[in-house]
Amino acid sequence: MRIQFVKNVQFTKLLKVEGRLREFNFRKLGGENEGIFTVDVVDDRGNRILFRVQKDESLNWRIQPQQLPKWVIDTESKLHEILEDESSKA
Repeated sequence: MRIQFVKNVQFTKLLKVEGRLREFNFRKLGGENEGIFTVDVVDDRGNRILFRVQKDESLNWRIQPQQLPKWVIDTESKLHEILEDESSKA
């Protein structure tokens, strides 16, 4: 019997967005969804916003298309930097 261990990757980063510090929680998906992170962040009213970030053909991390607040979409380049930094640590 062969046992295979898969590393669970989760981390939190604080980003300053629109003059406020916001906590972004990242979790790497495995299996068929390799190369995808789920991200969640709380808006001003306390509602949790969930979205996915995936590496595209040009090896940039992009938010998968869905309806999100503009301030989340505007953080895409910062999210790319964070995910590249965490990937280099692994």
